[in-house]
Amino acid sequence: MPSSLLPAETAVPLDEGTLCAIVGSFPGAAMRLDAGGGIVAANPAAEELSGSDGAWLADVRHWLTSASVAPGVRAVPVEAARGAMVIEWSAVPLADGGALLLARDATLERQLRHTLTESRQRYKDLVEASSDFAWETGGDGRFVFVTPKGALGYGADALIGRHPRELCVEEWGDLPLPFDTQRPVDQSELWLKGADGSMSCVVASAVPLYSPSGRWLGARGVCRDITEQVMRSAELARVRNRERLLSHIVHTLRNQLDAGEALRVATAETARALGADGCRVYRGGGCGDGVAALEVMEDFCAATPPELAGAALMPLLEQAAVSDEPAAGAIGAYRLLACVTEHQQALNGALVVWRADDAEPWDDDDRHLIAGVADHIGIAHAHLAYQDRLRRLSERDGLTGLFNRRTFFERMGEQLERPDTGPSALLYVDLDNFKAVNDLHGHQQGDAVLKAIGTLLTGGVRPGDLPGRLGGDEFVLWVGRTDEDSARVVAERLLNGIAGLRHLSASPEKPLGLSIGIAVYHPGLGETVQELTDRADTAMYAAKGRGKGNYAFAGPYQPPSSPVPTDEAAESTP
Repeated sequence: MPSSLLPAETAVPLDEGTLCAIVGSFPGAAMRLDAGGGIVAANPAAEELSGSDGAWLADVRHWLTSASVAPGVRAVPVEAARGAMVIEWSAVPLADGGALLLARDATLERQLRHTLTESRQRYKDLVEASSDFAWETGGDGRFVFVTPKGALGYGADALIGRHPRELCVEEWGDLPLPFDTQRPVDQSELWLKGADGSMSCVVASAVPLYSPSGRWLGARGVCRDITEQVMRSAELARVRNRERLLSHIVHTLRNQLDAGEALRVATAETARALGADGCRVYRGGGCGDGVAALEVMEDFCAATPPELAGAALMPLLEQAAVSDEPAAGAIGAYRLLACVTEHQQALNGALVVWRADDAEPWDDDDRHLIAGVADHIGIAHAHLAYQDRLRRLSERDGLTGLFNRRTFFERMGEQLERPDTGPSALLYVDLDNFKAVNDLHGHQQGDAVLKAIGTLLTGGVRPGDLPGRLGGDEFVLWVGRTDEDSARVVAERLLNGIAGLRHLSASPEKPLGLSIGIAVYHPGLGETVQELTDRADTAMYAAKGRGKGNYAFAGPYQPPSSPVPTDEAAESTP
């Protein structure tokens, strides 16, 4: 055992009373050791430590005996009753060769220091592992720290010393950025330019840095790249907008019972939805001739540009038909976008929109929208064709193709109501010796005769003339804007034409012929359709009574208030 724990030359002269007072009043653990390291006196805090685990005391003794100069301070771990502790001991050499030990509990401080070290390492690990871009700017607003792996395609070295405003896509002027903010910023969105010139949308959160005196030192924060989410959201918004516009157009097509009116409305709505100056709908193409058979059905524009008239658009329509997807092109001062329409994989029309060439080019959204509209217009074309077929079936005689009785009188009534109707003529035609054909040769031969009469009546008619079959072997022909002389020419043409059908007669003794009654209509007298028909019918019987194969004119119309003449003027062929 050494004669002294510490070098004698370092001893501090303290009397016994002072030593006892120090040990007793010290707020922490305090004890006095003799020259051999034994405990001479200890306060309650020191006794608590020495009563738990004495291993620490051996460490303290070794520390003291190995010190060649004043030992200073030594931290010693202690396993106390309340858990592991870290005690910092200060040793004061005494004149008797012993030492005065004063302790301070450094457990909390060590734990805090350890936690801080771990936090720094954790922060460093998180920053390096995160895809976010951590940064710090200095008092001049330039980067002084960035994530080691860099950002936006730049390395860390390329960003440090650079001003963040150089990376901004938009011109911010004097407006503060998250990089030079003087107040906390949370989730601020901005667009930055990458090293390759691409644009990235980032969300920045930052806090300002101040000196103790309140001077701004820069800012510190993190940026998260949300470009993919923004682009996905923008695409979703475009899809939803496209679906909304398409739904509106489809709703318009479905809510119109008349397919033709539905297409007219849809043409206007399509132009508006695409921001087009004009829209044109074609119909046809079902005969195998492709776009060459298409005809303009609807036009929506203030005035159709001359360069888009005629067959100028056919090459673009051919391109759309061959590629089976929307085709873009330019003609004159216009940008065009075309798409064909189909039903059951058969071409039945096309759709074309145009803008001035100084407008925005057509993009993928426009192509998707016009393709969606074309799908539904193709269905509308099919519905219109079906409606046309039903209309023809309801308006026409199934055998001859002439207007049936109901449709003929409706159309003739419309003609009589027109204010600009001039003198016109109604020819009431009855077949002579037709019953004999059916009786001798059967109804198949009779049908052939009726079809031939239908062809005879429609030959040479003008637009606005109405040929019809009333039923059986009775036919009518309305000839608009025709006086008595012109009506006579028509009747003689029919009589000459029936002569070419004599081979369909039942026999030479009963040749096919026509008996025609002609009633000339003069507007302004108030004559009704029924009255006009009755006059022509009466004239037909007059012609038949004078001998078959003749025509006769009805007398002039007499209003009901006028006396009816006993004889009707009639004229027949020789």
